[in-house]
Amino acid sequence: MTKHSTSTGLLVAILAAATFGGSGAFIKPLLEAGWSPAAAVTVRALIGGIVLLPVALFSLRGRWAALWRGRWRVLAMGLVGVAGTQLVYFAAIQRIPVGTGILIEYMAPLLLVASVWAITRRRPKVVVLVGSVVALVGLVLVVAPGGGGSVDALGIVFALIAMVGCALYYVVAARPADGLPAVALAGFGLLLGGVVLGAVGLTGAVPFTATFGEVVLLGGDSPWWVPLLIVGVVSTAIAYAASIAASGMLGSRLASFVGLLEVVAATFYAWLLLGEQLTIAQLVGGVLILVGIGFVRSEKRAAEPLVPGSASSAGAAGAARRPGDPQYDAEQFAKA
Repeated sequence: MTKHSTSTGLLVAILAAATFGGSGAFIKPLLEAGWSPAAAVTVRALIGGIVLLPVALFSLRGRWAALWRGRWRVLAMGLVGVAGTQLVYFAAIQRIPVGTGILIEYMAPLLLVASVWAITRRRPKVVVLVGSVVALVGLVLVVAPGGGGSVDALGIVFALIAMVGCALYYVVAARPADGLPAVALAGFGLLLGGVVLGAVGLTGAVPFTATFGEVVLLGGDSPWWVPLLIVGVVSTAIAYAASIAASGMLGSRLASFVGLLEVVAATFYAWLLLGEQLTIAQLVGGVLILVGIGFVRSEKRAAEPLVPGSASSAGAAGAARRPGDPQYDAEQFAKA
């Protein structure tokens, strides 16, 4: 990991968060018009996959073996990162307040920190722990889960499963590419996830309804497909491709912390496009999330290797552990 690639990864991750965050503001008019969340997300995923498919096919020209080698990543991305996490999140917010569901799901970065701690049996550096706490406080302030609605035990369980799914998404996205372009992983994963979501919806396991009249968008009437197209292209195709690419450059832990900016972006878009209230506490929360990311990033910078070719780096490389050593394998997970 070089300083240049990490800086580029941060910019790409911020782009992903900014585009992901816009989905709520454009999906809300559809929900108010009678669309169920499962139906909206299914169409969103399919549109995103279809948009990315030509680019994915072009990126794979002459190296189709990479798709076969990465088949398990594509399967995990579609079933866990796209379909599974969405389904259990919907199940959660049917039983608990939306704010509570979002808060639990987006604790995924803390789960990744705890997982690395457990696997490596080494306590994370103080800057990572401080960054985790600061970012969590910021997340609570931004989401501000209300007391409305009962706290159902099964709903909490579903939200915790969504948190695990979110964490696994970042782990899958950060795995070594082995020749599989990020756009191909995103495109085929979205198509697979969209098909699975649609199949589950058609079984009646989750509410699956859609309307095809005009919706209220940005203060005026608009065809139903306009917000879906915006979400499918910008907040799905671009967002997933950027997020996967950023995770590959940053590793799952740092990428997941930067991903918290999606919640901040969603709040900002809701204020800008929907006229929802933006409080001082939410602004402070957004700043705290940025501060938390800064702490985690500072640990990443300290861990970056020395300049290749120097005597120190050569000595360090000679003393490095090799694949197959349990401590080496654990450290590779930690770097992710």
